[in-house]
Amino acid sequence: MKTKNCDQSFSDSRELDGSYDQLTDSVEDDFELSTVCHRPESMDKLQEQTKFTKKELQVLYRGFKNECPSGAVNEENFKTIYSQFFPQGDSSMYAHFLFEAFDTNKNGSVSFEDFVFGLSIILRGTVNDRLNWAFNLYDLNKDGCITKEEMLDIMKSIYDMMGKYTYPTMHDEAPRDHVESFFQKMDQNQDGVVTIDEFIESCKKDENIMQSMQLFENVI
Repeated sequence: MKTKNCDQSFSDSRELDGSYDQLTDSVEDDFELSTVCHRPESMDKLQEQTKFTKKELQVLYRGFKNECPSGAVNEENFKTIYSQFFPQGDSSMYAHFLFEAFDTNKNGSVSFEDFVFGLSIILRGTVNDRLNWAFNLYDLNKDGCITKEEMLDIMKSIYDMMGKYTYPTMHDEAPRDHVESFFQKMDQNQDGVVTIDEFIESCKKDENIMQSMQLFENVI
């Protein structure tokens, strides 16, 4: 990503959050510039690269900037923010996997661009786009296939996140049983791994998965 000068990047951020006012005191401008280490791309560019409207991007940016004043979030802060949504369980491991999926540049931080690009796929992408994103989440070592161990790690993190209060009668082998059931459906050639083609084809045949994906379409 090209480095922009401070004046241009500051203008872009004010355009994003809808707060630009020519009468704003310059002292406030200087203070905000001193506390922000990452500035987002311009509104027009983000609209071109995502499936969000200008208004939606402004809403998302206000929320992001409120939680991440510096303009980017590291993994520990991401876990802290994410844990607020799942107080009944331990969401740290699932948040780790989710952070890895959003951190596409692999630089240890998630910028507003990283966040909004991923969210655009999850909420507004085609079925194939969403399933590709989900596959990437499960493919922990990014070798192009999902093993039972990788899927088990994800499943355990989901059960931990939901907590015992959500599943009070759940037995310890439930995540492994879930993985075995998934692999029976997805591993079509029985070679012990699930490829992207097997994953997408199996998910498209699963009515519950397709219905759950439609729930996200009008979240924003």
